[in-house]
Amino acid sequence: MLGIIYLAFPFYTQAQIKQDLSAFDRGTYAYKADTLPYRILFPRHFDPKQKYPLLIMLHGAGERGNDNNAQLAYGTEMLLNDTIRDKYPAIVVLPQCPKDGYWSNVDIQKDDKGKRSYHFQEGGEPTPAMHALLGLVEQFLDKPYVNKKRVYVGGLSMGGMGTLELLRRKPKVFAAAFAIAGGDNSNNVEKYARRVPLWIFHGAKDSIVSLDHAEVVVAALRNTGADPKFTIYPTLGHNCWNKAFSEPDLIPWLFSNSK
Repeated sequence: MLGIIYLAFPFYTQAQIKQDLSAFDRGTYAYKADTLPYRILFPRHFDPKQKYPLLIMLHGAGERGNDNNAQLAYGTEMLLNDTIRDKYPAIVVLPQCPKDGYWSNVDIQKDDKGKRSYHFQEGGEPTPAMHALLGLVEQFLDKPYVNKKRVYVGGLSMGGMGTLELLRRKPKVFAAAFAIAGGDNSNNVEKYARRVPLWIFHGAKDSIVSLDHAEVVVAALRNTGADPKFTIYPTLGHNCWNKAFSEPDLIPWLFSNSK
């Protein structure tokens, strides 16, 4: 197990970040009817004879599409941090959900004022995007350079919801996970509780995905005896992921876990 190391993130200008995005290679998962574009960040001095941790990063609804680029909007500053890359060499995969798709199996309704309500399904078949994502994960698990004991997943908003659903569908695969501004049906939680260490983030003033969704998941986890990390940002709304990605111990904590 790795100890927690506190890191200071340097300031990046938007021009530097845009330029550095070329470090993310392009790829496409395709099997039968499933197709999923993705970007991948390999460790510096990548050696295919070695085994590396694998991190799957899931974006939110605003980054859906087929340009294989929009999913790099958030979290890339953290991933490209020199200290992070040197201290925690890992393979990072960022798939892109189709424009009309959704990672998780959730019914989203709007009232006459446009306010959303999320009804997370208990069980059920995966969405087409989740079905493709499951295939992508299996494909990478077959790679000889992936350390199967150190596979992680995390995401924001729709990606936070997808993260929790992915844990439910593959609880034996992941060593740890984080979910930002997400949610799940509390009846699904038992399938991954106590199996996967979790860090959940949410903004108290989130008007898109209510804090209640995170609190329900955390309560269900604790009812099973699990001890998730739970960070609430009192003054932040839905886009609390900018703060979460700047947390100095997120990456050290994530990679400290192993199956």
